[in-house]
Amino acid sequence: MKILRASTYKRMPWKNGGGETVEIAVFPEKASLGDFDWRVSMATVASDGPFSSFPGIDRTLSILQGKGMRLSIEGRAPVVMTGEAAPLPFPADVATSATLVDGPIVDLNVMTRRGRLAHTVRRLAIDHPQTVEGSAETTLVLCHGGAVRLTAAEGQADLAAGDTAILKGAAAVTIEPAASAVLFLITIDRPTA
Repeated sequence: MKILRASTYKRMPWKNGGGETVEIAVFPEKASLGDFDWRVSMATVASDGPFSSFPGIDRTLSILQGKGMRLSIEGRAPVVMTGEAAPLPFPADVATSATLVDGPIVDLNVMTRRGRLAHTVRRLAIDHPQTVEGSAETTLVLCHGGAVRLTAAEGQADLAAGDTAILKGAAAVTIEPAASAVLFLITIDRPTA
């Protein structure tokens, strides 16, 4: 279990230069925006505009802060994303633009290289201990709100809001909230046939 603290995340400009992204984790380590296998990041969106295009990449977007945004994804009906909405998967290489609902937002982006890896993102609001069976190659637990204690075969770790744990291999993890907590559970694995 590797623990990443919010204070250590890497800040960098968006690929299209339109804003700033906070890179939580990337694989391989130190990969660039053009050669990662997977990447988890947060971005502040302060104005309407197009998303950066990532050829050959699948992405899932979730809203972390703010009133939300309306996404126009080529080939789909527009959708309004809010903090309560389920994470939305879509190809990162189709034309996509965003219109803010009411002021800036912060979003969570999970991206994997199509054909090489696949991912899932679940938003969990918990108020009692839960055990999550890990069957993926890589599992990330992002504590979005509150605080939690994780217990896995590798040991225990406490996560405050903004912190992330990375677990490798198939293993169960018990998540115990201090009171109540909101988490994002991200799994990354080889694609199924």
